[in-house]
Amino acid sequence: MATDTQVMPTETVTYPTSDGQPIADNTKQFRWITTIQGGLDAMFRNSPDVFVAGDLLWYPVEGEPGNRRAPDVMVVFGRPKGDRGAYLQWEEAGIAPQVVFEVLSPGNSLTEMAKKLEFYTDYGVEEYYLYDPDRNELSGWQRHEDRLRVIAAMQGWVSSRLGVRFAVDADGLHLYRPDGQEVVSYVELERRHEAERQRAEQEHQRAERLSDYLRSIGVDPDQV
Repeated sequence: MATDTQVMPTETVTYPTSDGQPIADNTKQFRWITTIQGGLDAMFRNSPDVFVAGDLLWYPVEGEPGNRRAPDVMVVFGRPKGDRGAYLQWEEAGIAPQVVFEVLSPGNSLTEMAKKLEFYTDYGVEEYYLYDPDRNELSGWQRHEDRLRVIAAMQGWVSSRLGVRFAVDADGLHLYRPDGQEVVSYVELERRHEAERQRAEQEHQRAERLSDYLRSIGVDPDQV
């Protein structure tokens, strides 16, 4: 005699795209986060398999929606660019972010930061950088075997993954790309572009004045 077998529905696991927390606690922290994220994204703009994100929830294990972190900035080599609501590692070929940045705010506790370091250690981060803009202090960790270990000296340190050189002076944190260009904010980038435009305009005007003078004394400037 046949009997009906009742199939229980599979519970759908939801992975929120927001943790309800603000991106930053203040304008200084936000400025550093956007500068680092934007600068690295621009640096890898021609690399289709490098994904750079800021404040994106990272879920390393399927079925564990409570096990997550949102690094201020993360860089993933081996994954395509594109928009995501969250970084679901099992849908990203199992690749964990290799480099993460955190920008400290007054609201961050030592316990919170210790938990982040533990998380990044457990789930495969290769390089972890922590910058405190209020104290102007930079710390770093690099993976050796199965642990993230402290980088003894960050001044002049060059990231193995990014090729970026770090420096800290009275003006704050500086990141220099492999081509020597500094990673700067959009405002600073615009200021430098404007200064270069003005310099080029001044050079053009100087050349025009010289050409006018040469013509006034009967000399063709195109023949000089």
